[in-house]
Amino acid sequence: MTAHVLLAEDNPTQAEVIRRYLEQDGHRTTVVRDGPSALRAAERVRPDLVVLDIMMPGLDGLQVCRQLRDRYDVLVLMLTARSSRADVIRGLEQGADDYLTKPFSPRELALRVRTLLRRAGRTPLGDAGVVRAGDLAVDRGSRLTHVGDRAVECTPVEFEMLFALASAAGRVLSRAQLLDCAFALHRNASERTVDVHVRNLRQKIEADATRPARLLTVHGLGYKLVDPAAG
Repeated sequence: MTAHVLLAEDNPTQAEVIRRYLEQDGHRTTVVRDGPSALRAAERVRPDLVVLDIMMPGLDGLQVCRQLRDRYDVLVLMLTARSSRADVIRGLEQGADDYLTKPFSPRELALRVRTLLRRAGRTPLGDAGVVRAGDLAVDRGSRLTHVGDRAVECTPVEFEMLFALASAAGRVLSRAQLLDCAFALHRNASERTVDVHVRNLRQKIEADATRPARLLTVHGLGYKLVDPAAG
């Protein structure tokens, strides 16, 4: 699956290497060097995916990610040279779909891009369908989610996790299982990554995210999705 990728990376050498790998995979690539340029380019070219360095002049990657999420339905892969897990968590909280910690292999980045695009793309024949948990419906074919009549906007990673939970409604899925569902290449992901996405989902599907009635924690095991009206 090819796409238009916006690469926001202020290191010209690194940007050129990444660009070559992405274009070898058939993607069109627009390269910018700072945060404000990334936002202007996103408005101009409407990319399918943004590869976003967290450390950039003008606006950092976290600020850019937040503004992208407010404006567009676009995939975001965050790049970070920081070793602190807190910075990764902050990126996910701003809506990033995946991340890579520098140094990384450009081939791994290209594989992450391919995986994110595949998960957000057209569902293979036979894999489409609607799964439900009470009045929550997750439609794999259209990539739409509803709670009652209310549409819920999910990032691609959130959608994959919610689809897995709804498909197994009433049963517990471990964090490892949810990682497998949402990340094809999750070597750098952690259980904390799952927790962040669950927290974001609760903000979207629960009447009160501080007292979840749909997406429940099963301590020591994982999470399950239930029909709040059933019990």
